[in-house]
Amino acid sequence: MSKPIANLDELTFDDIEDNGYYTSRRACFSASIGARALGYNLTELPPGKAQCPFHSHRAEEEMFLILDGEGELRFGAERYPLRRHDVIACPTGGAEVAHQIINTGTTTLRYLSVSNLANVEICEYPDSAKIGVFAETPGAARLRGLHRSAASVDYYDGETTQRSGE
Repeated sequence: MSKPIANLDELTFDDIEDNGYYTSRRACFSASIGARALGYNLTELPPGKAQCPFHSHRAEEEMFLILDGEGELRFGAERYPLRRHDVIACPTGGAEVAHQIINTGTTTLRYLSVSNLANVEICEYPDSAKIGVFAETPGAARLRGLHRSAASVDYYDGETTQRSGE
């Protein structure tokens, strides 16, 4: 059995994003401490950067604890200043709870993230009108698809409405 403790000062950053505005590094450590239903990570954002695009979740609720630095939370149509020891709740839903953390300070913004883990997740990206579908099933290939919201089709699109062999 793994040790159920991790020290934030000793974590390895295993998820590095370097894509212009979206630049961060994360240490994902849930599995290493034996977590089964919750995901944990430590995120570091350089000044002027965001970790990910503005988005909402339909399955995974998130909580963030600001450890160091200053920033801004985009949340729905609002913006809130962030500082050390702020706790942020990001419940599931649509654009009204879409969220993004931005480092508006002059030093690295560090925060702890906690969320429930879902095998199937749908994310909406209001700024870019995208929908993301993500699924992981043991023994099956990982499913990851991002689509434009405007590209919707009818339920029977591409399906034959005749029984096979007719």
